[in-house]
Amino acid sequence: MLHLLLLSLLFPAVLCQGFKTVIGMYGETVEIPCNIGDTKVEDIAITQWKYDKEPTVRGELLSKNKGDEVVITATDKFKGRVSLGANLSLLLSDAKLTDQHTFICMVVVKTIDEHSVKLVIQKLPEAPLITEKAEALEIGKRTKLGTCVSKNASPAANIIWLKNNKPLLSDGNRILINNTVVKQPETELLNALSTLHYSAEKEDTGAQFSCKAEHPKANNLVSPPETFTITYSTENIVLQVLPTESPAEGNDITLKCVADGNPPPSSFNFDLKGDVVKVENANTYTIINASRNNSGEYKCSLIDDPSMEATKNITVSFLDVKLNLNNTVIRRAGDSLNLTLDIDSSAKPTVSWTKGGVKMNKEPKNTKLAYSDAGLYELVVTMGTLRREASFHLIVQGAPVIRNLLKLHDKDGQRKVLICEAEGSPKPAVSWNINGTLIDEKSFDNGTITHKIAVVPSANLSVTCTVSNSFGIDTRVINVSSHPSEDDDQTKLVVGVVVGLLVAAVVIGVAYWMYMKKSKQGSWKTGEKENGSSEEEKKLEEKVEENSQKADV
Repeated sequence: MLHLLLLSLLFPAVLCQGFKTVIGMYGETVEIPCNIGDTKVEDIAITQWKYDKEPTVRGELLSKNKGDEVVITATDKFKGRVSLGANLSLLLSDAKLTDQHTFICMVVVKTIDEHSVKLVIQKLPEAPLITEKAEALEIGKRTKLGTCVSKNASPAANIIWLKNNKPLLSDGNRILINNTVVKQPETELLNALSTLHYSAEKEDTGAQFSCKAEHPKANNLVSPPETFTITYSTENIVLQVLPTESPAEGNDITLKCVADGNPPPSSFNFDLKGDVVKVENANTYTIINASRNNSGEYKCSLIDDPSMEATKNITVSFLDVKLNLNNTVIRRAGDSLNLTLDIDSSAKPTVSWTKGGVKMNKEPKNTKLAYSDAGLYELVVTMGTLRREASFHLIVQGAPVIRNLLKLHDKDGQRKVLICEAEGSPKPAVSWNINGTLIDEKSFDNGTITHKIAVVPSANLSVTCTVSNSFGIDTRVINVSSHPSEDDDQTKLVVGVVVGLLVAAVVIGVAYWMYMKKSKQGSWKTGEKENGSSEEEKKLEEKVEENSQKADV
């Protein structure tokens, strides 16, 4: 105190400067400046730091005389935490809220100057969290959604509620927000609490609720989003039919009752054309192996509110196909098939026929069967998802008939190839009256068989092909020459003779016509002459008749 008395005697004038505010961050080292203006540090004789401990009491912190070391005089909460900076500022480590005082820097040059600085300590709040969350929100009923807490701040955080990132404002009706601030006794830090009471709407299903903590030092502190179950009573009910396409006979049909309540109803009544079935803990009922008799009106309703019901008309599609022919059908060649097809269906079906796997353009209604009509006939009738199939195998039977008997020259020119083509069913047996080498026998197809042999005739032959089955026999003869080219020359000779005879017949006919004309003109001649002419005329007619017979041959 002695040096202060001396200072007051030596420097009676004390200049007090205005207050300045410094903001320091909690837990950090705060620098409190001493405003010495243009005064140089080396010109300052004495520097002293104090603080307003009480309204009328100042606590000492440190002092320094020119040329001497700093003397720490703090004895209370600032002990060990203060030091002097290079520019005579006060350094305060580990700042706390209790450090918020007015600090005075006194310097002595020629006068005593005092500079007061007010210290304010701030602290960022912790990230906000939503606590005390509601299990569900009921539509039309204001419910406590939760409490948003932002702890250990200075000053206290300002909490804003968000729905889908948009602020919620209290309206005193659907939305009510209550904010409180609680001080921590030991640290004097502040906890901000905000409680939201909310009346939900159906549109809030899936909405994200969060809260934001605003602070002078930070504005981007947002809690993790929360979603809440929105509960409401059933307003609408729908009866669904699965599968969704037209139900078909023989398939299972599932009735599903869908209600828009949340949580959805768990039990329903199913009215099955007058028979009511109660289903608990499920919303479906399945009709196994449905038939056309299951068509009709169906209903479902809530067990606790039967007036809440839904109705659905169900039509079960059906397809019946009856074919009067099946398995194996045997007919005689030339007979009729007499096929009838009866279809009973709930809608127009599509009918398709195939024969031997090849699609037919029309239904097989043969009135006069041929061997080529034989084969496997398959029927497919479809309508929506329904499909019916039927088939029959047609066998056309009859006595065999040789259609062609041919002879050809082999490549070597020595052998004659004989081909016998025949129709008949069952498969005809083929035989020849001479020995030959079997070249080929084609497969028996649609009542047709082809048999081919090769022979080397040593003389001119008449070869017979015979075909037979259980219904009859047929034969045909062909002449075969022993000379390779004789068959061709003989054919040419026969043709020449026939042509010559035809020409001769024409010439004789013309001559006869001329003669008869002259005879009529000379009818006045004697009877002897007339008798002689008659004899010549008779001879000429006989000659014409003979030539005509040769021409026919």
